[in-house]
Amino acid sequence: MIIKPSDVKAVSALFGGWEETLIYSCLEGTMGEIYSTHDGLSAMAMINDFCFLSGAPSGELAAFRPENRGGFIIMVPQNEGWAQIIKSVYGRRTAPHTRYATKKNTVFDTVRLQNLAAPPEGYRIEMIGRHIYEACLNDGWSRDLVSAFGSYEAFSAHGIGCAVLFGDTVVSGASSYSYYSGGIEIEIDTRADFRRRGLALACGARLILECLDRGLYPSWDAQNLGSLSLAKKLGYEFSHEYPAYEIFDY
Repeated sequence: MIIKPSDVKAVSALFGGWEETLIYSCLEGTMGEIYSTHDGLSAMAMINDFCFLSGAPSGELAAFRPENRGGFIIMVPQNEGWAQIIKSVYGRRTAPHTRYATKKNTVFDTVRLQNLAAPPEGYRIEMIGRHIYEACLNDGWSRDLVSAFGSYEAFSAHGIGCAVLFGDTVVSGASSYSYYSGGIEIEIDTRADFRRRGLALACGARLILECLDRGLYPSWDAQNLGSLSLAKKLGYEFSHEYPAYEIFDY
């Protein structure tokens, strides 16, 4: 039997030492949900497209989906036992993937970031207000910059982001994929036909500076080596790689 613990402290120790801001959000109750087996020996932190599995490996928990929760998800196992459970439960629907974590104690060179935050000639950077929020939401490539918050009011209250504009068109952006009490997890995207122009670097630098001004830590978890390379240019340090499993159409 899978439950939502009435007190997440009862299972929080199962995530101990896992430096992942998405898990922090779930444990704090700011975003996402915590689920567990009835005996409290296994737990799941689910937020946006991610699911983190901890404790004693459980096929029942790995197969569980909340009501109305379907489609694509990225499952991250705490250990090899969980990895084997994921592959056993989802079989051919499982696509293994390597992700790259950065250190959570980066000390940024703010002078360098200020220089990087100047966009190329012909472009400008603006913070995400209602108009840009709606523009991002209405275009497939940029939806993830704002969609996790459900409404502009929620984004305005808890999110932070900036966008690069070419004329009046959003062509790149860096924003909160999630938030917790100490910071945010960064989502960064650029429209395909505007890539390799330094736009992601500029808006990434601007977002980091905005976070630092507000006393927030801008966490960066890289989906691929290209994202890791961009993170390093902004001052992040590589921590470790880890396995994740992309699950489709379950």
